[in-house]
Amino acid sequence: MGKVVIVTGGSRGIGAATCRLAARRGYAVCVNYVRNREAAEAVVADCLRAGGKAIAVQGDVAVEADVVRLFETTDRELGPLTDLVNNAGILEKQMRVEEMDAGRISRVLAANVVGSFLCCREAVRRMSTRRGGCGGAIVNVSSVAARVGSPGEYVDYAAAKGAVDSLTLGLAKEVAEEGIRVNAVRPGFIYTDIHASGGEPNRVDRVKALVPMKRGGQPEEVAAAILWLLSDEASYATGTFIDLAGGR
Repeated sequence: MGKVVIVTGGSRGIGAATCRLAARRGYAVCVNYVRNREAAEAVVADCLRAGGKAIAVQGDVAVEADVVRLFETTDRELGPLTDLVNNAGILEKQMRVEEMDAGRISRVLAANVVGSFLCCREAVRRMSTRRGGCGGAIVNVSSVAARVGSPGEYVDYAAAKGAVDSLTLGLAKEVAEEGIRVNAVRPGFIYTDIHASGGEPNRVDRVKALVPMKRGGQPEEVAAAILWLLSDEASYATGTFIDLAGGR
C-alpha cells in the first residue's frame, strides 16, 4: 500500500517544504491551504515533477466541516490515509497580553489548537487498528515558543503551541496500542513568511544573534525532521519532540 499524507498549511513555508520532500520520498500528498490556491497549485506541480501524486484541497482547519471535507477528499482521490502533518497555524501582530482582545486570542487558538485536534481526530478514525485501520503516523508542528513563552510578542501563540505539545503527549499514549505514532517538531527562528503576519517580515535576521548557532533555520531542515518522524526509521518513537532551534 502506498503512503498518503495530508499536510495542513501546505502551500507555504515549512508545509510546502514538507510536501515537496514527501513527494520525493514516494508519498501521495494532499496540500491543504486556506486562501492562496495559486501557491498550493505550485506546490502540487513541484510534487508531480518529483514523480509523486498530489492534490490541493482548500479548507480552514479551524472549521470542522472543512476538516471533514479535507479528509474525505483525500480518501476519495488519493486513497487510505497513512500520515498526517499538522502544520497549519497562525500568529497575529506582535503585542503584549494586556493589549490582546478576545477575538484575537480565539482566532489564534482556533487555528493552532482546535485545528490540530480536529485533524488528529479524523486521522485516528482512519488509522486506528481498533477501528479497522492499518496504523499510521502523525507529526504536529509545535514551536520552541511553547518553551520560551514569546513575551512581548506572541504569548497567545506560545500558549497555543503549549497546548499542541500536550495534545502530542496525550494522544501518543492514547493510541500507542492502535498502530499510531504521534510526535512533534518544535522549530525555532525559521525563514518563512509567517513573520510578516506579526508585522516584522525580517524578524529572523533581527533575533538570530540569540541563537547559539547564530543563524536562522530553513524550512527544508524542519521538513527533513518531519519526514524522519513519519518514516519507519522512527518506528519506536512516539510522544517525542525534536527541537529545531539551533541550540536555543
